[in-house]
Amino acid sequence: MSEEKATASLPEKTRRFGDDSSNIVIETKNLSKVYRDFWGRQKVRALKALDLEVQKGEIFGLLGPNGSGKSTTMKLLLGLLFPSGGQALVLGKEASNVEKNERIGYLPEESYLYKFLNAEETLDFYGRLFDMPANVRRDRVKSLIDRVGLTGARRRQLKEYSKGMTRRIGLAQALINDPDLILLDEPTSGLDPLGVDEMKKMIIELKEQGKTIVMCSHLLTDVQSVCDRIAILHQGELKELGRVDSLLEVSNEVQIRAGGLSAEAEQEIKDVIAKHNGELVEYGKPSTTLQDLFLDIVSESEARPGRQANRRDE
Repeated sequence: MSEEKATASLPEKTRRFGDDSSNIVIETKNLSKVYRDFWGRQKVRALKALDLEVQKGEIFGLLGPNGSGKSTTMKLLLGLLFPSGGQALVLGKEASNVEKNERIGYLPEESYLYKFLNAEETLDFYGRLFDMPANVRRDRVKSLIDRVGLTGARRRQLKEYSKGMTRRIGLAQALINDPDLILLDEPTSGLDPLGVDEMKKMIIELKEQGKTIVMCSHLLTDVQSVCDRIAILHQGELKELGRVDSLLEVSNEVQIRAGGLSAEAEQEIKDVIAKHNGELVEYGKPSTTLQDLFLDIVSESEARPGRQANRRDE
């Protein structure tokens, strides 16, 4: 992508990359990552010229099939990988600056925890890593264990935990430092339907507290129900970016929901609803599903490589 196009695609075209803005938590420009072999030859281009902004206080979904660049993007933002090109700013600092990570919580797809510790010991350990005072650490540990629903299992060793319980304690660990930015990789993986519902409620509660959340998930219905905006990646390229409700709207159709109508009135439209004293319950544009949108974009990407993202943020 040319520099001119990259600049023009920013929501505020007069604002330059890196200009101070308290509302922007993550900003990338032409961010790229190439994995090379022992001889320095290009092996895989995992990310290609990614331009992205994540606003403060939003839930942002990062979607894509396996190998699309989601995990690479997460690791670049955390500073675990160095970019091959471009820039990334996180919380106003270069992504490679490890100081910013004190304000970040991260739940990886697979939580690597000490299996012989219990939940209290695990969270206490991570609290010590952030130099939290003992009394603050103690209150925080208790609060988080209650919050993720592990009160009854707080003193069981983690080796006895199910996959769902491990995800819960992993989320608690990601929140131990009361972060401003939370990165969640497959947060509902391994959870039963009740656990999934509770996890989504916790994510929404975090947003209500002013937190910014970036989440990856293969469960598109979960993303659809909690995310404000999404980015869809395929083969390392950004294919779509925008608000979920805008992206899912079927613009060339109109959907009407009405109640209390006679059989005759059900065959007619707007004015006839009023004529028969019907109740207009809903009027607007119908939506597709995030899963259908995702599959359509991936299919089109494979048929037309190099298609640029059609951004619909308005």
